[in-house]
Amino acid sequence: MNKSTKSDLEIIKRGCHELLVETELENKLISGKPLRVKAGFDPTAPDLHLGHTVLLNKLRQLQDMGHQILFLIGDFTGMIGDPTGKNATRPPLTREQVSENAKSYTDQVFKILQPEKTEVVFNSTWMDKLNAAGLIKLAATHTVARMLERDDFSKRYRNNQAIAIHEFLYPLIQGYDSVAIKADLELGGTDQKFNLLMGRELQKTFGQPQQCILTMPLLEGLDGVNKMSKSMNNYVGIAESPKEIFGKLMSVSDQLMWRYFELLSFESLQTIQKWHEEVEAGRNPRDVKVKLAQEIVARFHSRRDAEEALADFEARFRHGALPDEIPEKIVQIVDNDIPLAQLLKQTGLTASTSEALRMIEQGAVKLDGQKAEDKSLRIKRGESVVIQVGKRKYAKAVIQ
Repeated sequence: MNKSTKSDLEIIKRGCHELLVETELENKLISGKPLRVKAGFDPTAPDLHLGHTVLLNKLRQLQDMGHQILFLIGDFTGMIGDPTGKNATRPPLTREQVSENAKSYTDQVFKILQPEKTEVVFNSTWMDKLNAAGLIKLAATHTVARMLERDDFSKRYRNNQAIAIHEFLYPLIQGYDSVAIKADLELGGTDQKFNLLMGRELQKTFGQPQQCILTMPLLEGLDGVNKMSKSMNNYVGIAESPKEIFGKLMSVSDQLMWRYFELLSFESLQTIQKWHEEVEAGRNPRDVKVKLAQEIVARFHSRRDAEEALADFEARFRHGALPDEIPEKIVQIVDNDIPLAQLLKQTGLTASTSEALRMIEQGAVKLDGQKAEDKSLRIKRGESVVIQVGKRKYAKAVIQ
């Protein structure tokens, strides 16, 4: 292996979970021919968050190496609904929903990828042309037993939960996408491994060279436990305001910060290791976390926005100033007052009343700037209070 190929492999493997098969990819790189790199996205939700960018950042690195990026929008598979990791059949999307979400995806993805060097493809282009006979032929390449090897399918089967026949088509169609675009390398999350391997198998069936597979880790959300997702409300959206992105990143734990550096930062591994050693030697981890927050804000907004977000953060959380804009929440109640814990839930500052009670107990709740430590406190109808939960969450609650 020459020095250039070795260097490229190191960059490609940085932060990845698994590379299959490394020797095959090495040979592809040695050939000097630009790779056709595929990554598929089902436009089921139009807002991208930092969890999505783990894979997109890797695509950008491959793009900078001169490889051809094929950003595949699964408008056809999106109407099936990816069953990966689900314990129930997902409702399909309409063509109109898929089209609307796809536009939002492309608008946001070019904050990372270079549009002039990215080929956006839709799998309806070839799937709409595959008639019923072609689909049956495709389905005949695999058995039901093989499909039930997929973890989510096998769990549902064992638990007597419904699996619709059309769900078996999803991994087959995703695999066929690799055949249609003659992919050399496909990227996906660790939960996509079965589908990615399907692409290799179908390429072999159709007499094509087999693609290599690069799986990327699933980024933990701000809670440090669950996968980042909007439904868990533990996400950082790339379209959010600079101040919101900055504040959310500053809220992650010191331990999770290093995970974010590994998967989200473009800083060299040597620099990150140096910062890690400095923190272990006594440097305040907050100083390093600022570097991460500023890098991410600058990437999706600007360097000036990153500086302003830092200044705003310093003013709010070091000096106790309130943010300039606090969302107002109108809370309608039946009785003459409402328990504080319930108010926190209804204003969206906590996900549940039990979480609200924990936050009050931990001293993380303030009313009009004063710490609220009484879990039995009730707020009367007609009152208006500024509520703060933790360091970032604010709301002005108007009780009616």
